Amino acid sequence: MSDELITNDFRTVLSLEPLLDFWRETVAPQCPHMAEMFSVFEKKLMDTPALRGEITDPAAAAEYTDILNPLMTVAFPWSTWESELTSAFKPFTHHAFYATPGYRKYLIDDQGLIAGRRKIVEDVQDHGRRVKAYALILKRLYGIDQGLDDPFVRIVTDHETGLERHFQMIPDFQFIQVGTVGKPRELTEDMRRLVVDHINDPDVLATLLPPESFEFRGFTIVRAVDVTESEITSALERDLIDQESIFSTEGFGNLQSRLQTLFGVPDLEAGLAAVTGDGEKVLILNAGDKSDPDCKCLFTNSSHIPMEQLENSVWLQAVEREEILRIPDLSQEPDLGVVEQDAVNHGIRSLLIAPLVFSGEAIGTLSVKTRRPNDLKALDTAKMKNIAPLFSMALKRGLDDMNNEVQAVIKEKCTAVHPSVEWRFRKAALEHMERMRENKPSEMEPIIFRDVIPMFGQSDIRGSSEARVKSIQADLTEQLTLAGNIMSRAGSFKSWPLLDEFSYRIEKRIADIKTGLTTEEESSVAAFLQRELEPALTELGAIDPGVARAIDTYQRAVDPERGVVYRKRRDFEESVSLLNERLSTYLDEQQADIQQVYPHYFEKHQTDGIDYVIYLGPPCIRRASSIPSSRRTWPCGNSWSPADWPGTPGRRSLNLKFRSIPVI
Repeated sequence: MSDELITNDFRTVLSLEPLLDFWRETVAPQCPHMAEMFSVFEKKLMDTPALRGEITDPAAAAEYTDILNPLMTVAFPWSTWESELTSAFKPFTHHAFYATPGYRKYLIDDQGLIAGRRKIVEDVQDHGRRVKAYALILKRLYGIDQGLDDPFVRIVTDHETGLERHFQMIPDFQFIQVGTVGKPRELTEDMRRLVVDHINDPDVLATLLPPESFEFRGFTIVRAVDVTESEITSALERDLIDQESIFSTEGFGNLQSRLQTLFGVPDLEAGLAAVTGDGEKVLILNAGDKSDPDCKCLFTNSSHIPMEQLENSVWLQAVEREEILRIPDLSQEPDLGVVEQDAVNHGIRSLLIAPLVFSGEAIGTLSVKTRRPNDLKALDTAKMKNIAPLFSMALKRGLDDMNNEVQAVIKEKCTAVHPSVEWRFRKAALEHMERMRENKPSEMEPIIFRDVIPMFGQSDIRGSSEARVKSIQADLTEQLTLAGNIMSRAGSFKSWPLLDEFSYRIEKRIADIKTGLTTEEESSVAAFLQRELEPALTELGAIDPGVARAIDTYQRAVDPERGVVYRKRRDFEESVSLLNERLSTYLDEQQADIQQVYPHYFEKHQTDGIDYVIYLGPPCIRRASSIPSSRRTWPCGNSWSPADWPGTPGRRSLNLKFRSIPVI
């Protein structure tokens, strides 16, 4: 690690003078005993050239522990000497000359320089040093305080475990004196504003305050705090945003490395389990599993095992208890299942298993395991609790993507799917995807529900067709009558043959409507009124105000959207619609209720009335093994009971088949 990151610009001097000044001005006046002690060590220091003035050989100076230790107690208290990680550096360099045992163990290398690396890149690191140097100059010499608190994180390798550890480094510039070479430059108000505006740009500041004009004398105190847990948790959160980080071999391997660092176990193994939507299979992700490096899919890059193999296992126990389960030694657990025994045979002993929950629903588990009993401590459950929600969100995205893939297969291969039987299509699509995953030839199987019982129902409004015809007759008669009034009023002022012809044709159509009405006649009346009579109304309105009022009455009666009188028909249609909506809602509620009792396929069609069909029988049940004993009667008058199922004498059944064909 270079020691010249800033000394090329600023002169830096390692010296104990600021420390001695602190003793003289702050400590000694407060306590005579401390003052007496200081005088003894100050005399010894004056007799030791290696510690006087500028210290040019930090290694040699560090040998004088009998003098340094008592003097340094103001910054390195003996009460925390063994527990804290603290060091003293030459200003703005990496060279430490005094440090606690913990700091030397983790953060000083064999050359006496600070070990490890910073999280940020080196050029940004040098920029940060120059910014801090100028901030110290501006504060001490010009009274411009823009803040010096800027902790940074350093990453080192633990020699005992080989794992990374993250330390937050907190610098303390209390024992640095800022001096000048010659008289310091005075700053005008404009210069001060420029400095404040460019406080983070050392290149601009150098044009106003050349670095060679300043000197830093003393030493910097740096305190290190272990922030490995928070840093790794943040890194996991960033990693899990990327789909590749969790569903590819390389990505999951990187996540496992972070978990090893988090738990402090070099050979820790991680496992992620996801439950498919039908609850029949579990998808297992482990670092080192073979997968497609170009694929980021949960389904493709996981091992698939039936849910039955995990029944009563420690993994399902964690889900059922809804809490993190700690297993000190799996080999000592009673009644091991097949999967658990297989884990023991592979050397797994200590486990932590966290249920992964999203929106209140268990979607899988996260487990970490080691090959030594009691390797994972009770305190590690807190770490597991912190990271479990991160894995839950990432796993939910993977399951959503898998579900989208399943839906794409269903849409490609099949027509529209009813929600009540969608589970069967999902199962077929997953089996098709499973075969494709194993590079086997595959087509999605036909979906057939064999031996189901059809139940038909229909509701209709008695006499609704006659009522519809009567409403049309009433509307047409009203409109023709209003048109006749116009002709009658106009005829009292003008003796036009056209008026007589219109009056005759209107009266004839009213008489014809009363005897009966066909669709063709309904259209003929509307065409007569709109194409022949109404174009003449403008000219007729000019004959007399009374005629104009009759025309206005006619026009106000006509529906502006349909161009005809629509009063009775609107009343009829609104009544029918209201009745059908209420009946349809009732059927939907009842259907949803009975769906909970026994699953079935249900279709409903609505016109003037409602007709519906139910396909009912054991093949429509997703995972049920028993037949309901309850009895439910539907509005159609049909009912079902256990005696109605296929195989009962006198009961007919059929096969309900869904074609697996592309939708064009």
